[in-house]
Parts: sequence; C-alpha cells; structure tokens
Amino acid sequence: MSGSDFWKVKCKKCGHEMIVFSHATREIHCENCGILLAQPTGGKLHIVEMEIMETYD
Repeated sequence: MSGSDFWKVKCKKCGHEMIVFSHATREIHCENCGILLAQPTGGKLHIVEMEIMETYD
C-alpha cells in the first residue's frame, strides 16, 4: 500500500463493512454500531477496531 488509498474495512464488533480513506483527518466510527474504528495520525489511520478487507488505489 503506497500513497493514499481507500480501504474496504470490516468492524470487528458487528461485522459491518464500509469504505474509508486511508489518510482521513477525523475519527472513523462504524456506521452500524458506532464503535471507534480508527483515529487520524497526520498520516495513515491508526486502526483500533477494524480489519482491512480490500485496498483501492
């Protein structure tokens, strides 16, 4: 994975899948259960409670 990508991710709590930007500047929460999935770092997201399923350039 190089540069900025979009990721298809899966929530570890409820299994909901969604697309996120790898360099998002805001916290990412699950659209279904609301749990914190990832936090911004000024670079790539810090993964908290999600699994990356696929990467899209």
